Amino acid sequence: MGSEKILLIDDSPEILDNLSEYLTSEGYDITTTSDGTSGISMIEKKFYDIILTDMKMPGADGMEVLKFMKEHSPESICIILTGYGTIKNAVEAIKSGAFDYLTKPVKMDEIVITLNRALEYRNLKRENINLRNQLKRKYQFKNIIGESPSIQDVFETVEKVADTDSTILILGESGTGKELIARALHYNSYRREGPFVPVNCAAIPSELLESELFGHEKGAFTNAIRTRIGRFELANGGTLFLDEIGDMNPNLQSKLLRVLQERQFERIGGMKPIKVDIRIISATHQDLKKAVLKKKFREDLYYRLNVIPIEIPPLRQRKSDIPLLAFHFIHHFSKSKRKKVTGITDEAMERLMEYDWPGNVRELENMIERLIILTGSEMIDLPDLPERVLPPSSKEIGGTMDIPQEGLSLETALNELEKQLILQALNKSGWVKNKAAQLLHMNRTTLIEKIKRQNLHRSPS
Repeated sequence: MGSEKILLIDDSPEILDNLSEYLTSEGYDITTTSDGTSGISMIEKKFYDIILTDMKMPGADGMEVLKFMKEHSPESICIILTGYGTIKNAVEAIKSGAFDYLTKPVKMDEIVITLNRALEYRNLKRENINLRNQLKRKYQFKNIIGESPSIQDVFETVEKVADTDSTILILGESGTGKELIARALHYNSYRREGPFVPVNCAAIPSELLESELFGHEKGAFTNAIRTRIGRFELANGGTLFLDEIGDMNPNLQSKLLRVLQERQFERIGGMKPIKVDIRIISATHQDLKKAVLKKKFREDLYYRLNVIPIEIPPLRQRKSDIPLLAFHFIHHFSKSKRKKVTGITDEAMERLMEYDWPGNVRELENMIERLIILTGSEMIDLPDLPERVLPPSSKEIGGTMDIPQEGLSLETALNELEKQLILQALNKSGWVKNKAAQLLHMNRTTLIEKIKRQNLHRSPS
């Protein structure tokens, strides 16, 4: 925020001059006009982020400006300026679609706060629109969301190979969404009407995995009191997803290779070959090439599985997707948990963008779910975030300060620390607020609010 285009409409030259000068100094791009009729003409010709209009003016009044804006520039935001005698009309304007109203005489601090709220609302609205568009993707990936080039490459590959019978190997760290990609491949193939059968090879003890995959005949071993159908049979006509294939023991790897070659198998204890028509999709977080070199994974099985590899990038390599994912999870869990959490502050989002996410998308999803449940406000804020997400510098601060014997006020100490850091950033940047805000990893408007609250002034040189 800070370079948005604002149209000021008021028949008072004094108000126009004062507001224009102040908001220009705050970094906004200001255009002014003294009557509603010319304001309407300007809205017709050019887009403005915010239209700040007086209610009572000669010619077209504020309500007419609002009505025209809603029809011709619905992305714009309207804020009404009103005298005390016309507050009733201003309230009616809000019901008609205005964002807020301000009473005259206008307080400059109040108007900046209102502008910030309006722009945050606009940006959140745009995020929600982008999210809905993502959810309408032709792949119908549901939770697979992203606009970064790396994840778009994954989507492009899935589109090309989904409706084939090619064997797929999905590579990626834990929590990146390998099973979601596998399901997308299945449900966008001609096998979509058939079953999708997942097997986590790491979660099932090796001595039980063979029976889980191939099934067994009654009496095949102790406690085999009845015939059991395995996952290969269950997946007939559909897709078998072998997750964490790198954890499969060598003996079972040999049997799997034979099934892939012959498309048939026998149940444990059985003699009759069972033919199956299935597609195999496997996934692993391990480096199978290294496992092959170490003789921990069969080379011939590796090449049989790795016909078409799809590598999912970790979240730290596609950080531009974090806001979209975060808003998606906020929307999802707010609805499912019946919580009125609508978004996340800029400061908190900055921290999410700086964190490396070793647990990837799953870690982000779990964290957002926990925050939705625990937060007591409509916006997730910086203090709500878990300690691990905060930058190392903020954790080290407490270790460099000694608490005096008589104790200290934490609030006062943090306030002083904030003041010193802001002054340091301002001095380093020559009091250029944009540069100072970049040094502190915050928005310019947030920095300006803190400068005013701390009553900081540049010392005369």
